[in-house]
Amino acid sequence: MVAYTRDEIISATDLARNVSGTLSSITKNIKDKVAISKNNKLEAVIIDIEEYERLKEAYELMEHIEIAKMVEERKDSKTIDFETLLEKEGISYDEL
Repeated sequence: MVAYTRDEIISATDLARNVSGTLSSITKNIKDKVAISKNNKLEAVIIDIEEYERLKEAYELMEHIEIAKMVEERKDSKTIDFETLLEKEGISYDEL
């Protein structure tokens, strides 16, 4: 779980009143992140676009690694071709 300092948390109301100042604090690297609270519950986080893109790329890389692991695990598993499956289930191409 990510921790936020007191000055990194802003209410949705305060954000609406000072969007420009809040964005400036992020873009000028005064703050790394700003958490937005609504009804005393954290709802969203504002981060710099470069940080967002870096996180998005890392997430996509992790997804690719997971897919590669699944492919590798299934590489030697027994498979049947589509036609055999249809025949086994008693289904013809026309019924599809």
